[in-house]
Amino acid sequence: MNTPAAYYLLLSLHLLGACVWVGGHLVLAARVLPRALREKNAALVRDFERAYERIGLPALLIQVLTGLALAYRLLGGSWAAWTADHGVARVVQAKLLFLALTVALALHARLRAIPRMRDDNLPVMGAHIIAVTMLAVFFTLAGASVRFGGYPWFAP
Repeated sequence: MNTPAAYYLLLSLHLLGACVWVGGHLVLAARVLPRALREKNAALVRDFERAYERIGLPALLIQVLTGLALAYRLLGGSWAAWTADHGVARVVQAKLLFLALTVALALHARLRAIPRMRDDNLPVMGAHIIAVTMLAVFFTLAGASVRFGGYPWFAP
């Protein structure tokens, strides 16, 4: 399945997943979190998270699967290609790092921060939200740079 149509399908699914993932986190960070902090109301964040995770987590899973497939199409199956010192390989490496950090933050949030979230300790969850949102934006910027060979942030 190495056709332009297959590539377009993978890229389209990847971009749609990114729209949901990044967009949801931007709404959470820019609209829901400031209100929750202002009102000292953790339920606002908890309610958003509960509703959003039904589409956000599948969107992230789609991004991971399609991202790996796209990286394989661009770099091939050679370990040397994935660890090379050129723009596209660096983008893939950066996105894998962003993914690892996102997973670590998500696990910490799910296992520790969310169960302990109260009105008086909401800033702890706020830090998670800001960090995951920043990583989501970095994912997007890195992915967009592939079109230009990894330029400008990832060029050798």
